[in-house]
Amino acid sequence: MQLTRQTDYAIRVLMFLGVQQSDELVTISDIAYHFEISRNHLMKIVHKLGQLGYIQTVRGKYGGMRINMEAEEISIGKMIRDFETSLEIVDCEKLIYPLTGSCDMKPMLSKARDAFLGVVDEYTLRDLLKNPTDIRTLLGLDLKEGELPVQVMAAS
Repeated sequence: MQLTRQTDYAIRVLMFLGVQQSDELVTISDIAYHFEISRNHLMKIVHKLGQLGYIQTVRGKYGGMRINMEAEEISIGKMIRDFETSLEIVDCEKLIYPLTGSCDMKPMLSKARDAFLGVVDEYTLRDLLKNPTDIRTLLGLDLKEGELPVQVMAAS
């Protein structure tokens, strides 16, 4: 099973907000810059995160967003369910092969999906943020002007 980019980015946004050192507001541009992802795509994800109550958004010139829940209250399994449009591993109706009418894979793959969800249900955002200093360093959040993030320096 592979998560969509939308789910991946939603988790990244919450991780980014979760390692902020204060209650300061963060902009979509900040997150887009640090993850090198499309600002337009992030706008849709941030909007949905706000609608679902994961984050608080503030409009205006000095607006931005902040996490709206405690990290231990944010279930990774629930987030995946909130952002994935389908959790079916295979859609037997869309398969184009002679055995479509006898799709015996579905029960097996449904069991595998349920096992996957059972595992991710055991984790919260807090589990992903065990080393906030390392995450901040990797994202270049604590750098002085002109310094490069660790992963950029290692790639040089």
